[in-house]
Amino acid sequence: MRIAPPTSLISAQFTQNIADLRKSIASTSEEAVTGQIADLAAHLSGRVGTAMISQKALTDIALQREQISLREGRLDVMQRSLSAIHDRVQGLDTEMRAALGVNDLRSQGLVARDAQAALNDVFGALNVRFGERFLFAGDATASTPLPDSAALIDDVRQLAASAASPADFQTALSTYFNDPAGGWAQSIYLGTPTSSDPEASTANDPAIIQLITGLAVLAISDPADSPALIGQNPDIVLSGAQRLSTATDLLTNLRAEKGVFQEQIATLKETLDVEETIFTNALGALTARDQYEAASALKQLEATLEASYLLTTRLASLSLLNFMR
Repeated sequence: MRIAPPTSLISAQFTQNIADLRKSIASTSEEAVTGQIADLAAHLSGRVGTAMISQKALTDIALQREQISLREGRLDVMQRSLSAIHDRVQGLDTEMRAALGVNDLRSQGLVARDAQAALNDVFGALNVRFGERFLFAGDATASTPLPDSAALIDDVRQLAASAASPADFQTALSTYFNDPAGGWAQSIYLGTPTSSDPEASTANDPAIIQLITGLAVLAISDPADSPALIGQNPDIVLSGAQRLSTATDLLTNLRAEKGVFQEQIATLKETLDVEETIFTNALGALTARDQYEAASALKQLEATLEASYLLTTRLASLSLLNFMR
């Protein structure tokens, strides 16, 4: 004689089965959407360490990309500023030489006024920021490196007015721009002399100082209001034009240095792309779930759940009369 289990036990078993099915449906549904194994711990078992290594590598690559993006942005802005400076002063030296060569005072005055405007533009380009960081201020990144250019022009004009001879003026000019105790370092340039960032340049860079020196000399050479020493010694103005010519060459070299850094960053980004592909594939091989397969399994689980609900309903409707039949 066979004794059937109590209805309550059968109902409890169905209830547990339904709960398990619903849990499986939830995880399989997630896998069908994401394409990733839902329960990685159970799936990977002893291979969890390998997956964690790949994930850690991908996280490190993401952090490197953020740092590279900052470096790339700073270099791009610096390169644009240097390019703008180069384009702005290009040809001023040649124009001044031409004016001096034929003693064309009107043209000399025009070039002098253009040099004043160019000096102001150069100062503006050197005060550029990336985020909250002034790029040409050395390590004093929170401070604007240069004031209005008018103060510099006034200082150089005063040097010319006080000099007894062209040689005296050139000496005073060299002291002003190159001596740490000179006017440039003490009252004009507000940044640090150098930068701890090897990719950065400061407004104190020799190429930039040479360029600003040449522009300043040209700026005070307008025959209408130049100091007597300048008007009586056109060779001083010619030397300013020569400084500007030399500075544009030095500026080209400085831009080339930035270009080398930019090329290195581009190469590093390509390397990271390759590494990311390798580690992504390795992690995918361990954690990926075929979405078509997951969708098919989901349909089967849903059909089984439906059947379980139907059986539970029928079981709940059974009466003593049903058992007696």
